[in-house]
Amino acid sequence: MRPSLALLFTTLSAFAQSLILDSPRDYQVFQRQSKSSGTVVVAGRATVNCDAADARIADRFVNQWQRLALDSQTHAFHGDLAAAAGGWYRLELRIQDKGQVVATFEVPHVGVGEVFIVAGQSNATNYGEVKQQTRTGMIAAYSAAGWTLANDPQPGVQDNSKNGSFIPAFGDALYDKYRVPIGVAAVGHGSTSVRQWLPKGEQFDVPPTMGKFVHQVESGRWESEGTLFDGMMQVAAQFGHGGFRALLWHQGESDAHQAPGHDIPADLYTRMLAQIIRTSRRQAGWDFPWFVAQVSYHTPADPSCPEIRDAQKALWQSGIALEGPDTDQLTGDNRQNGGKGVHMSDKGLQAHGRLWAEKVGAYLDTVLAAR
Repeated sequence: MRPSLALLFTTLSAFAQSLILDSPRDYQVFQRQSKSSGTVVVAGRATVNCDAADARIADRFVNQWQRLALDSQTHAFHGDLAAAAGGWYRLELRIQDKGQVVATFEVPHVGVGEVFIVAGQSNATNYGEVKQQTRTGMIAAYSAAGWTLANDPQPGVQDNSKNGSFIPAFGDALYDKYRVPIGVAAVGHGSTSVRQWLPKGEQFDVPPTMGKFVHQVESGRWESEGTLFDGMMQVAAQFGHGGFRALLWHQGESDAHQAPGHDIPADLYTRMLAQIIRTSRRQAGWDFPWFVAQVSYHTPADPSCPEIRDAQKALWQSGIALEGPDTDQLTGDNRQNGGKGVHMSDKGLQAHGRLWAEKVGAYLDTVLAAR
């Protein structure tokens, strides 16, 4: 992930504010470019006189300092450090002036592994019954405030949810298989329809059940305000071209079996989500993969909506998206409130994470084998 002026990071400093480090952040995960390697971006600015900046990744195999590009006027430094896939590594930085070290800094947890964006509604955010923690300690979560271990609640979501998520279990399962750090940025919002994720200005005839993020226009039609789409794309832009592996989409409950006046047909769901996917890729400037889950569960009395499930499946069949997990199968005690709720129980969150890891892992096996 290359540093962006659009998002401000918390300042790290050493030697009484003698340097500002924008990248890497503690617990930052960089997307690997091959099965065995990737690049760690080092960028910042010294606030003292200096004529050289060096960095190194301290692990068992690499301990050599690498000279960074340094602007003699602004003292801004930048460099790309090749690194083996893995972590956590320690990043060491030193600033020199006339052969003397005038500032040093260490970032104790830096990883090169797999990075994902998670979008959708409540089961993609923090509405699970029990907060989860990463068992391996190798899963990191991203938000505009920086990186942290991916213990619930996940930061970065576009709602105020504060409970459990599937993300720690998902990341742990992938780490168990690939032994590289996993980074996740969760950007979902509870109770949202696909209509609320449309880019700004896109219009439709039937409003979603929840009225946020849309408004009615003079013609009587409804229009997306683009808030959720823009929030998702800000994270994609922050990671940059090739800076994450895929986007994981888990949404559908708020388009399944809705009340009269709020329901949409399956073919419209497919067209809207396809539009979101295509626009996101065009705006990002690269065709990043989307995984779309099959999800429509409400209660034991309403366990699935075949029309919405078919709409999601149509995106795989057309090649627009990759096949995500079928989470409608998580019934009974996988759901909160003794199996009565739409959100996941402790057991369900663990199962949800494993289902995602199975689908993503099958894809990764193919991609990594080709490299």
